[in-house]
Amino acid sequence: MSADFRIADYDPDWPRRAAAAIDALRGAAPGLFMEIEHIGSTAVPGLAAKPVIDLMAAVRDLSHTRPHEDALAGLGFHPHVNGMTDRLLYVRAPDGIRSHVLHVVSLKSWPHRNQRLLRDYLRSHPEEADRYAALKRAIVASGTAPGGYAAAKTPLVQELTDRARAERGLPPEPVWEKG
Repeated sequence: MSADFRIADYDPDWPRRAAAAIDALRGAAPGLFMEIEHIGSTAVPGLAAKPVIDLMAAVRDLSHTRPHEDALAGLGFHPHVNGMTDRLLYVRAPDGIRSHVLHVVSLKSWPHRNQRLLRDYLRSHPEEADRYAALKRAIVASGTAPGGYAAAKTPLVQELTDRARAERGLPPEPVWEKG
C-alpha cells in the first residue's frame, strides 16, 4: 500500500489549501475556468478522507484546456489518463505523493456533475457522511489495494448520489465514469 493511501481525520486546513490552489489556477490560466470548486471528501466539513484535494473546473470546451497545460504544469498539475472519457484530469504530486487532483469538465455538464451533488448532499446529511467515512476506513483497514478502493466504495457512493440527484429532481446516473 502506498504511503499516501490512507484515510485521515478531517483537516480544517483542507479548504484553505483548496482555495489557494483555485486562486493559483485562475491566475495561471486567466479566462479558462468558468467555474471552479473544491469537491470530494476534503470539501465536506468533518468527513474523513484521503488527504488529497479534489477540484473541479468547468471550461466552455475541453479543447480549450490543452493550450494552458504548460501553465498548469508550472503549478505542478500534470495530465493524467485514467480512462474517464468525460473530463480531463490533472494531478499534482510533489515528491511523488498526490496532493491535488483537478477534474476539468465542460460547462454544459457543470450543473449536474455527480461529484458536486454528492458533496452538497454529504454537507447537508452528516449522518450519511459518517456512514461514508466508516466505509472508507473499513476498506483501507481490510487491506484493499489502492486500485480496488474506488470499486469497493462504489455501491454506497451510487446510493448516496442517487439520493442527492433525487433531492434535486434529477434521474439516477451511474457514478462509475470510466469508459
